[in-house]
Amino acid sequence: MRLRIQLTHWPRRALTLTDTPDPKCPLCDGDGGIGHHYGDPETGEYAGTDWEPCTCWDDTRRWVLLPLPYWFRRTTPSFYSDEPPF
Repeated sequence: MRLRIQLTHWPRRALTLTDTPDPKCPLCDGDGGIGHHYGDPETGEYAGTDWEPCTCWDDTRRWVLLPLPYWFRRTTPSFYSDEPPF
């Protein structure tokens, strides 16, 4: 199991500990799954990709470390000042 800290937004903002794909997996090459491209049968053009999760990774395995309050957001300032900071 390879763990990392991640910020989640649903169902509530929190810091969670999640599992990551195996970077040395011979099946998915560390991507966590295998993509199968398919085309439109009438035109033969690309229509999308089906994603098959790999067995080296369980994306539902996560633990909440720290729930974050609603007001704790990363915001950008609504204005920029041209005054020097000193």
